[in-house]
Amino acid sequence: MTAAALHEDLASLRRRLHGIPELGFEESDTAALICTALSEMQVPFVTGVGGTGVVATLSRGGGSGAIGLRADIDALPIDETTNLPYRSTRPGRMHACGHDGHVAMLLGAVRALRDSTAFDGTIHFIFQPAEEHGKGALAMMDDGLFERFPVDAIYGLHNMPLLEAGTIALRPGPIMAAEDNFAIHVRGQGGHAAMPHRSRDALTIGAAIVTELQTVVARSVDPLEGAVLSCTEFVTDGAVNVIPSNVTIRGDTRSFRPEVSSLIEARMQRIARALCDAHEAGLDFTYDRVFPPTINTASEAALAARAAARTPGVGHVDADCAPMMASEDFGAMVLRRPGCYAFIGNRGKDGKGGTMLHNPGYDFNDDIIPLGVAYWVTLAETALPA
Repeated sequence: MTAAALHEDLASLRRRLHGIPELGFEESDTAALICTALSEMQVPFVTGVGGTGVVATLSRGGGSGAIGLRADIDALPIDETTNLPYRSTRPGRMHACGHDGHVAMLLGAVRALRDSTAFDGTIHFIFQPAEEHGKGALAMMDDGLFERFPVDAIYGLHNMPLLEAGTIALRPGPIMAAEDNFAIHVRGQGGHAAMPHRSRDALTIGAAIVTELQTVVARSVDPLEGAVLSCTEFVTDGAVNVIPSNVTIRGDTRSFRPEVSSLIEARMQRIARALCDAHEAGLDFTYDRVFPPTINTASEAALAARAAARTPGVGHVDADCAPMMASEDFGAMVLRRPGCYAFIGNRGKDGKGGTMLHNPGYDFNDDIIPLGVAYWVTLAETALPA
């Protein structure tokens, strides 16, 4: 198959995946398409890893080295607005993060490496469910991912509309932040809006908490540390003439180091408790650590940078890019094995592929599929030289 024909075939597959988006741990149709493609390539694979995950394996020569290449496969609960001919056929479901493109690029790498004699060792191609939940990597590892498919290192790749096509960006150390979710439930005493003195107004207490929480990062976290605290929901049981008894505030925080996460949690709880006590209200406070930070190991980041520089079609390699405050459950994998997560530019010169991730108008740029395939192939051949 010519390079042009392979590109067309992978773009067609990507668009089929785009039309049938599935949320985390529901990716049965997506997994079935992946398995069909692997079967047609006559590449051995295992299904049902961590629920709906798929792992394919290629081995060459007598080398004992092994690496994992990982792509996420789930979609988001978003109504698509692109009106593309291959747009989502499932209301409230959309590939708004480009995981359909990630699958296509990794399947292209399987096809290219199947016929390669330029590597010596074993490559496990990991198609992971439920990345958006932050639970898919853990589910696969709890199902024995690294015991059943041992690797010396693990590598991930994500498209990035902020970067021009032809760019690969990565860095040693923290590249994506931890995500912690919180819920603050204020229990007051509701009453008539005309007689506020006979209530303990959960709404004003909640509003004070939201305002005061803005000081946590600004006044408690070292300015040289990366941290974000965002209140994203404010829900009451009040009405136009009813002072609410209950307010629930939800949101998330981002950080790169466990010490900063712990500091944020302690300050948030102290502020919420003090304000509730001052107004004689009850408090329920929960703080859940959903995504660990993604921290690239130095030697794997250096190897990935070398591979990116050797990859045909790559015009620019940023080997020390700025870290991002977004989160990725690939971070859970690099807690267990050395590894490197990288970004591939998605924005073409014509603006195609420039709509930001998680936007209802986003679409993966099919023009970068060959570059993603070439990067995976070069990375594998660099990590496992023949």
